[in-house]
Amino acid sequence: MTRAWFRVICGVLLSALAGCQRQRVYPTPQPARAPLLAPAPTTPKLYGAPLGLEPALSLADVLATPERFHERAITVEGYVRRACTRRGCWMELAEGDDPKLPGCRVTFKDYGFFVPTDSAGARAKVHGSLAVSTLPPERVAHLESEGGEFPNKNADGSAAELRLSATGVELWR
Repeated sequence: MTRAWFRVICGVLLSALAGCQRQRVYPTPQPARAPLLAPAPTTPKLYGAPLGLEPALSLADVLATPERFHERAITVEGYVRRACTRRGCWMELAEGDDPKLPGCRVTFKDYGFFVPTDSAGARAKVHGSLAVSTLPPERVAHLESEGGEFPNKNADGSAAELRLSATGVELWR
């Protein structure tokens, strides 16, 4: 009987030892993950006075009929196509970056604030008043030296321009 117990105990030990042997475990392949995109900013950076809560007008509508909005306070939203590369004292707002799309120059009331010189490519919400004016040739040349473009310049170097004099601007990327 002791011999029988010895065999039982040896069998239990051998099976326990056999269970302890290392087995190779291969990791389960995981599906490839898409790269994470940076989240859209939730709060825009404010320059100038805070904007009110009124909804923004369609920039395309404003640019199509600027006489309806002449010298009226409005809020519009659009794409910053260009900005002053020297001091940030103006930017050009349009529906997109295509140079064929209509746009307007945004200046800042009484030069009370500027935007960053690298603002081109940002989205902007702007509050101010719209004016239609003719720029003299020397002003056109100055703005061109800062990165501005005037595709419909007059023969004397002057150019018609839609300008939004902003009291406040919100920018986000």
